[in-house]
Amino acid sequence: MILIVNKYLLGKQFKGVSIWPFVILKNRELKDDHYFLNHEKIHLRQQLELLVLPFYLWYLIEYLFRLIQYKDTFLAYKNISFEREAYTQEMKDDYLKERKFWAFLQFL
Repeated sequence: MILIVNKYLLGKQFKGVSIWPFVILKNRELKDDHYFLNHEKIHLRQQLELLVLPFYLWYLIEYLFRLIQYKDTFLAYKNISFEREAYTQEMKDDYLKERKFWAFLQFL
């Protein structure tokens, strides 16, 4: 994981984003936010499992599907399987050590 701090690369609503192998952070304080970094590490693992590019395609398609389903951008984002996995597991320090391959499928 390569951390980059740059407030200009992200939109107002984002604190950070994972774009394998980088995690772009809006501010330096996020480097000390263990749960936030764990969340982003889970995304990096998801990206690797899907060989990076297919991850982004799946993410976009699922977001669009959820947007139609919920008719709300925030709810659509929060219900993407990748996000559901990351949000529910971000507080578990050893999650990535015990995580099964393609675990995000449990959150579809």
